[in-house]
Amino acid sequence: MPEFGARLDEAFGRYGHLCLGIDPHPFLLESWGLPDTADGVRDFALRAVDAAAGTIGVVKPQVAFFERHGSAGYAALETVLGAARAAGLLVIADAKRGDIGSTLEAYGQAWLTPGSPLEADAMTLSPFQGVAALESAVQLARRSGKGVFVLAATSNPESRAVQLALPAAGATVAAAIVGEVDALNEGDRLGSVGVVLGATVRFDDFGLDSSLLAYTPILAPGFGEQGAALGDIPSLYGDAAVNVIANVGRALLRLGPDGLRDGLVRESEALARAVA
Repeated sequence: MPEFGARLDEAFGRYGHLCLGIDPHPFLLESWGLPDTADGVRDFALRAVDAAAGTIGVVKPQVAFFERHGSAGYAALETVLGAARAAGLLVIADAKRGDIGSTLEAYGQAWLTPGSPLEADAMTLSPFQGVAALESAVQLARRSGKGVFVLAATSNPESRAVQLALPAAGATVAAAIVGEVDALNEGDRLGSVGVVLGATVRFDDFGLDSSLLAYTPILAPGFGEQGAALGDIPSLYGDAAVNVIANVGRALLRLGPDGLRDGLVRESEALARAVA
């Protein structure tokens, strides 16, 4: 299978940079006329996949909203992941897993192994135990044509005390993570090891340098209801704007199943103009 970075670059060229976060919040299920059950979550997500297929290139199911329904929720998630990938979408499982040793390896096997019930094209990882502790998942991703996205600078204000901390080396924790991830992407094309950089994050505040992200995919939540505007991507991410996967969730999901596809088309076209 081709490397994830190459497949992502192809999706950028064909569909642009918009990503739909599939987040079946209870209030959205209600507004869509669906029950807050595993069946309701499955139907919600499958309708979102139908709207996204052929319109954008990437979707990001938030695992937690399925997980809260237990084994039935995971069964629903398996169906949704399979349907999305069969529809030609790149699927990023927003699982935010992180650990050490064989435990982290098992997380990688769950989400990144071809043929796994939970197979996705990429997953999000938490580097609290250190970026190096993620090596087994990174290596599995490379062998399987998959990708990973490492949390570096997130949009929530509670993160700042940790992510802005200055270790002995003098760089912020966020900048150190970005630097370590950048070093994992070899060559002169888009890599398969990405970072999560929230769209409400100011690079200067975190000591981030867009030159370190020339070949690193950037998963960027925070657009829409969290306050960032898609048109601001060039000013937010500088030269690295061409690597951004711009995630939009609730702001578009509020449009309902009948308005979602048109909303995706509209936002995707606006985003294309912004990063042209």
